[in-house]
Amino acid sequence: MSEKIAIIGGGAAGLMCACIASDGGCDVTLFEKNRSERIIDSERAFDNAYLGKKLLITGKGRCNLTNDCSLDDFLSSVPTNSKFLYAAYNAFPPRKVMEYFESIGVPLKVERGNRVFPVSDKSLDVLRALKKVLAKNGVKVINKKISDISSGDGFILKDEDGAEYRFDKCVVCTGGISYPQTGSDGDGYVFARRFGLSVTDTRPSLVPLVCEGTSFADVAGLTLKNVSLSIVDTEKKKTVFSKQGELLFTHTGISGPLVLAASSHMKDFSCGKYRADIDLKPALDEQTIDARLVSLFSLHGNKKLENALCEMLPKSMAAPFAKYCGSDPEMLTSFVTKQQRRTMCASFKKFSLKVLSLGSFSEAVVTSGGVSVKEIDPSTMQSKKVSGLYFAGEVLDVDAYTGGFNLQIAFSTAYLAAKSLIGR
Repeated sequence: MSEKIAIIGGGAAGLMCACIASDGGCDVTLFEKNRSERIIDSERAFDNAYLGKKLLITGKGRCNLTNDCSLDDFLSSVPTNSKFLYAAYNAFPPRKVMEYFESIGVPLKVERGNRVFPVSDKSLDVLRALKKVLAKNGVKVINKKISDISSGDGFILKDEDGAEYRFDKCVVCTGGISYPQTGSDGDGYVFARRFGLSVTDTRPSLVPLVCEGTSFADVAGLTLKNVSLSIVDTEKKKTVFSKQGELLFTHTGISGPLVLAASSHMKDFSCGKYRADIDLKPALDEQTIDARLVSLFSLHGNKKLENALCEMLPKSMAAPFAKYCGSDPEMLTSFVTKQQRRTMCASFKKFSLKVLSLGSFSEAVVTSGGVSVKEIDPSTMQSKKVSGLYFAGEVLDVDAYTGGFNLQIAFSTAYLAAKSLIGR
């Protein structure tokens, strides 16, 4: 008789674990507490379960499934506990993830930055394909919230209505607490603590930054490409992040791919502890910038400063930049002093913003922190303290940058747990 397996959580990790484990002959029951919103024309067996809610919104609804990268590139994109993922990556690397999805009917394409998407650009196609595997393999889906787990002879799960279910083994794939509207509320941490496992402090990661230092109303929505961003820990006087890429101004601060990645390095956050330094012209040194300003101001001596600066900055940023430098945007360039020009040169290279706060969990792409990986066997995803209890996906204290890396973590850890369940 095949082992009875409970998987709690029907997100990316739970779905993958259920597919692989049932492919291997396990008797799998998948618990998902989200209620159906009837947006999926799915098989009857799954009409009452809203699976993959967060999966549907990843990649802005296009589903950035993975990143077609090497092991080194993958690990360098995981700022938290990357070494824990060696075995998981090697068991189910990006190419195998891609092969798997194409084998179940999801043609894929690779875009800029090695990001992998379905050819259709529809995350719903990914979810449908996974659900077909579950239906084919006879996976049972129970649309109930699990309120308690206990162990003895196997595991006893109790749902919100008091009903009990008995299983041989259990996999917790409940996610973190980011995007709580998708059902992530920290259930997995409660279950882990109940079994004596440690849970590290959680905080929002891959979030925008709320900043002080300039008026953002005029530049909100402006995207800057090919700028450099450095995050400085002002207490330790140490740069904790520095990278070149794309940045977006919001009404309250900054966001965009660079900023989201930077936020994952801002540990033990407190207001004012971190400063964001933006190099607006990373390809130029101050001397070259100064020469350009001298030429520009000489050529357009009767122009307002903000109009002249439009030749070196986006129009919406010219006036705020002049104010940041302590100059009147409406002054004529012929009246700009040498000292004012030097301040502008320095500001092009170091446009500094005081970081007041991180975005909230409702804005966070992932949760940083979670079930301590020190208490999980990296080769199986099984708890070192409780035999038969596994954890996979965002519930673990592992998080990565945007670009498909977090879904790769979910799929790899879930695959490894499933393979362990079926004895590989």
